[in-house]
Amino acid sequence: MKKIPFVKKEQVEEIVKTYPTPFHLYDEKGIRENAQRVKDAFSWNKGFREYFAVKATPNPYILKILQEYDFGCDCSSYTELMLSKSCGFDGEHIMFSSNDTPAEEFAYADEMGAIINLDDFTHIDFLEKTIGHIPETISCRYNPGGVFELSNGIMDNPGDAKYGMTTEQIREAYRVLKEKGAKNFGIHAFLASNTVTNEYYPVLARQLFELIVEISKETGCHFTFVNLSGGVGIPYSPDQEPNDISVIGEGVRKAYEEVLAPAGMDDVAIYCEMGRFMLGPYGCVVTEAIHEKHTHKEYIGVDACAANLMRPAIYGAYHHITVLGKEDAPCDHVYDITGSLCENCDKFAVDRKLPKIDMGDYLVIHDSGAHGFSMGYNYNGKLRSAELLLQEDGSVKLIRRAETPEDYFATFDCFDDIKIER
Repeated sequence: MKKIPFVKKEQVEEIVKTYPTPFHLYDEKGIRENAQRVKDAFSWNKGFREYFAVKATPNPYILKILQEYDFGCDCSSYTELMLSKSCGFDGEHIMFSSNDTPAEEFAYADEMGAIINLDDFTHIDFLEKTIGHIPETISCRYNPGGVFELSNGIMDNPGDAKYGMTTEQIREAYRVLKEKGAKNFGIHAFLASNTVTNEYYPVLARQLFELIVEISKETGCHFTFVNLSGGVGIPYSPDQEPNDISVIGEGVRKAYEEVLAPAGMDDVAIYCEMGRFMLGPYGCVVTEAIHEKHTHKEYIGVDACAANLMRPAIYGAYHHITVLGKEDAPCDHVYDITGSLCENCDKFAVDRKLPKIDMGDYLVIHDSGAHGFSMGYNYNGKLRSAELLLQEDGSVKLIRRAETPEDYFATFDCFDDIKIER
């Protein structure tokens, strides 16, 4: 599959007249079309809702686009809860799935009426002591341990993950929560990350469906939702086949009708918390080639760095790169594409075959729409870049300005009397 940028060279040349590189750019048209595909794929389930993983792209403009499709927010921190509330999401549209959770965050989530998803058995007492009660609607996070396998092999290793309760713990958790006054229950599990296969959700759903049928019979708990969490991935590499959300939705429907319906549980809503699948392909980093270096290797230095997109530096993650205006040129040069951090891992690509790059060329680093800007940082005093939205009509909107040195120094209260010189 050839990766084609959603922005062309001529458009970038216009954008940089107002907003200099580097910047994150999002494709509104692509986001909206994908949101509708997700809704359509699960339209068979009356209560379906996508709770977008705010951690992936915490921007109010993005959240408000998704809000138009009746999506909610999956939050994992106080400030993510604040952001969601400020965008107008009510408690029913907010899922609070955190771990190692401070008391004040539980309290704020409860005050908002958010659905709280407990990560550990001990959090039952902790929550009750914190807020003085157990909410009527509550969820628990499940981790069966071991490895998670599909027909094409091992997907991930839940047994090594810090998240969720064991099978024995979660059974007891529902019993205890019911005794403490909870009336409506949900279950949540995240067993594999960035799966590029249509099997993941259907297999996970069947496991969760079978488990809640058993628990419902044992405890009398009324399950109102199953949250499949995230894990549905995207093809970062051109040789990967993308997931088909309609096939995934149909697979979940089949498991639902075979497991839940015969048990009289066909009123259970399906929730998910996709971040990467919702936004990943619809964002990119646009950066300019500013230096070339010919030593033991061939290097191209760009004006972005790992502070703008850290996944390649910390995971060795692959992000495809297009040199704008040279999409059809032969990839007959081999480069390391580097940023300017004082870290040797600050590379967007290593030994990558690309067309000849000239200084001033614009490079698009694909698939940064999720876990791109949000994982940025200020090492070396680097400032976070702007976020821009390429709107459906072709115009560009600034949805987060670039940081300034004043922003960087603003938290140094002891330096109030120091003037920042430029």
